[in-house]
Amino acid sequence: MICRLEEKGIEEFTPTSILPQTPFWGRVKNHQGFIPQGFELSISKDLLYVQNNTDHQLKEDLLVLIKYLDQDECYAYVPYGPKLEPDFENHGLFLEELSECIRPFLPKNCLFVRYDLMWQNQWSKEEEYFDDCGNWIGPPQNTTQEFRVNYKTNNWKLRKSASDLLPKNTFFLNLKQSESDLLQNMRYNTRYNVRKAAKRGIEVREYGLNYIDDWYELYLDTSIRHQTPIVAPDYFTSILKNQDNHAKGVNVKMLMAALDGQFLASMFLVLSKNRGIYLYGASGNNKENAMASYALQWESIKIAKDWGCSEYDMFGSAPNLDNSHPLHGVHVYKKGFGGQLYHRMGCWDYPYDSKGYDNFILHELRA
Repeated sequence: MICRLEEKGIEEFTPTSILPQTPFWGRVKNHQGFIPQGFELSISKDLLYVQNNTDHQLKEDLLVLIKYLDQDECYAYVPYGPKLEPDFENHGLFLEELSECIRPFLPKNCLFVRYDLMWQNQWSKEEEYFDDCGNWIGPPQNTTQEFRVNYKTNNWKLRKSASDLLPKNTFFLNLKQSESDLLQNMRYNTRYNVRKAAKRGIEVREYGLNYIDDWYELYLDTSIRHQTPIVAPDYFTSILKNQDNHAKGVNVKMLMAALDGQFLASMFLVLSKNRGIYLYGASGNNKENAMASYALQWESIKIAKDWGCSEYDMFGSAPNLDNSHPLHGVHVYKKGFGGQLYHRMGCWDYPYDSKGYDNFILHELRA
């Protein structure tokens, strides 16, 4: 088994559909106080796949973000990485090998490395974790998850994180279909609302940085309405400023839906290789905003398709149709566009300093 890393400038990364593993994401997160580090990872197939006896190597780029807690301690964060996905039985083995392999490249005061895994959740492929209506009820308790993931590891150190950062559940829409098929595969109410928005004359256009204040006004309305944490406006400015603006990189489009000159809804569409991503959305309190959101999403899907994307990531949803979940309404809205629900593994930690890690987790749980 071989796991090897070499330092690599993030601007030299090969284009990827995995947005949080792009140079763009590294630049945006640097604006938020993270220090990006780039690597080329070489991994042998026998470390990835159970039924493989060859040491043939695969390579991928790996973005790691260093976050300092104070002047004495930090941790490493790998957003939606590594991209190579091993067999379920080798999840823990691969992460352990990678964690030990990357350790010499990290600051000496690094407490742990946190992987925000985009891999399919192991338990979402087992019938017993779905109810009679086909709704996923979620994975088992953390101790059970840790027991399975640490299978075959030497140190038995992998821990399910106290919190997840990037979305664990999302809808993926297949853009290889024709526009007529995409419309036909929507739920009836969604298709009706898309057509109703068009009849009402709601127009969707792309706007530049000089309209960021209009975006932010809608964003504040949405955050207050849903009681979610509010992000400063310069974060959204950094998203627009840090895009690549060339075909092989990450391109960002700020789309806004308006009626009679009034902005009703807006969103950030991100295009990364063959994937379109609905990164952020916002809408006002005007009664027309609901129809505008449907018009906006449909236009975004068409733009991603015309760009050459083969899939569309709704980027976040509730795991099921539970009415009590805070993202229930988001789930119903996104489900209506006809995508397939996908469940990720979420965040997993590999501690280097057990005592320091435990102290961090206590603080994280209290926050």
